[in-house]
Amino acid sequence: MSPEGRIPKPSRRKPAGTGDDSPDHGYLDGQLLIAMPVMGDPRFERSVIYMCAHSSEGAMGIIVNRPAGSIDFPGLLVQLDIIKTADQIKLPENAESMKVLKGGPVDPGRGFVLHSSDFHIKDATLDIDDGICLTATVDILKAIARGSGPKHAILALGYAGWAAGQLEAEIQHNGWLHCDADPDLVFGDDVDEKYQRALRKIGIDLGMLSNQAGHA
Repeated sequence: MSPEGRIPKPSRRKPAGTGDDSPDHGYLDGQLLIAMPVMGDPRFERSVIYMCAHSSEGAMGIIVNRPAGSIDFPGLLVQLDIIKTADQIKLPENAESMKVLKGGPVDPGRGFVLHSSDFHIKDATLDIDDGICLTATVDILKAIARGSGPKHAILALGYAGWAAGQLEAEIQHNGWLHCDADPDLVFGDDVDEKYQRALRKIGIDLGMLSNQAGHA
């Protein structure tokens, strides 16, 4: 975790002079990106990404459906010297069960907590959309360990990032679908089901989509 990490604030308009100043045009803050079955990049295959910031300068998001393997939250708290090994059994229930995910290929040694909007740290928590926030400081992990953190949260190691115009180009080349996010999907325990759940939100059956992609 980085105590000083800064994340760009979401922008909801196209820059002036682009010819289209309608709200939300081209911006995906608070949306889910869903990888198409034809996605050729194994780092993002069958990924569901919650978009934290998207502007003319680039984009940043957190993969919410890829577990971080053998890393568990109580063990991570011990590694970071937030708690002692013996104190793992004293953690509140939401800390014991908190998911640790691979948030993306960029900066995998850094932690990001996506969480419900009932918890804020001044000058550190970024309000995104629909009751979902992002905090990237150790303080939120300490709060969760004490039982005073957010009601819902996931910890992601690393993030997905795009340079200016890169994500737009990938969407135009049918690399991604996108839809409205909801906290239930983002924070849900059924990590393995999130990809199909996200597709169903926009009325797409995975089997049909795979067949169509294979015969394109």
